[in-house]
Amino acid sequence: MTQVTEQQILKALKQVSDADRGQDIVSLNMVSGLRIKDGHVAFTIQVDPERGASMEPLRKEAEKTIHALSGVISASVVLTAERPAPGGEPGAEEMTEPADEIEAPVLPDVKSIVAIASGKGGVGKSTTAVNLALALAAAGHKTGLLDADVYGPSIPRMLGISGKPVPTEEGALEPMENHGVKCMSMGFLVEDEAPLIWRGPMAQSALQHLLRDVNWGELDVLVVDMPPGTGDIQLTLVQQTPLTGAIIVSTPQDIALSDARKGMNMFRKVDVPVFGIVENMSYFRCPHCGERSEIFSHGGARQEAARTGMDFLGEIPLDMDIRETSDGGHPIVVSKPDSDHAKAYRAIAAKTWEKIGLALQERQAEAPPNETQ
Repeated sequence: MTQVTEQQILKALKQVSDADRGQDIVSLNMVSGLRIKDGHVAFTIQVDPERGASMEPLRKEAEKTIHALSGVISASVVLTAERPAPGGEPGAEEMTEPADEIEAPVLPDVKSIVAIASGKGGVGKSTTAVNLALALAAAGHKTGLLDADVYGPSIPRMLGISGKPVPTEEGALEPMENHGVKCMSMGFLVEDEAPLIWRGPMAQSALQHLLRDVNWGELDVLVVDMPPGTGDIQLTLVQQTPLTGAIIVSTPQDIALSDARKGMNMFRKVDVPVFGIVENMSYFRCPHCGERSEIFSHGGARQEAARTGMDFLGEIPLDMDIRETSDGGHPIVVSKPDSDHAKAYRAIAAKTWEKIGLALQERQAEAPPNETQ
């Protein structure tokens, strides 16, 4: 595929004009932070803070213009504004679309969004997210799965999906689908095993692209497999996505639970309800002799839930069937639905759905009267 160049992008953007100022956005020096990586283009458009709310059509026009270029797989455009600091000194760049203003346009047909998070990697968060999404779908709920781990996308393999998403006439992407779950991941948009060496702003733009520019359609629940940790990318996603709630995944040992607490605190700081905690790799039962071994200790997540006043949603063992079915693209909830492990995931999904209903009722009760009608 032909690689798009910076010159081609800037030439195309000269067709995008700021009607109020009577010139194109390139001549007005409104384009900044241009990044090109393997056909993925990201940049920002700087606007006056007072005009931020009215500039969304210009942002969409710029994004559509670049997406139409040969060699472009995805285009992510973010509006930014520089607000003067006290005393007239230049201030830091800010997003012109704060979280409380973008809830409606981000995912208007998605009834609820649940983040699956962990304070660190390697605790089985993605495996939990996949099997939880499949369990929700098996219960009759229209379910989507967003792989928000842009640096290490694993959901395509776990769901057994390959190929590239098809763009719509409007420039959005149709989500991929398997086992009754709609899915989108950066793994569909980059070459397999290609490393993503992106700075924070470009990764954040990529996540916004996966949220804004995917034709998710009507969903009862969108499960978001969060990146591990609690850095800028995670905080940006949490602040700019109307999350219904979050689930923390941890292994039982103290060092993992310490990191899990950071994840809990991140959600609490931005007023996202934490539905509860799941203890993954809770124990290991030998398939030959049946002996049970608690490799990573046991019960730590349950104790942490009790200590912090959270609900304990369930425990999942360390088991070869779970690993093999996930690696093979047929997770255990769909490949062995009658197994004890699949039943454990379905029980967690049932508790999650109950939590979703309560959270939505509470949100509706707190909304102003004109928003509940």
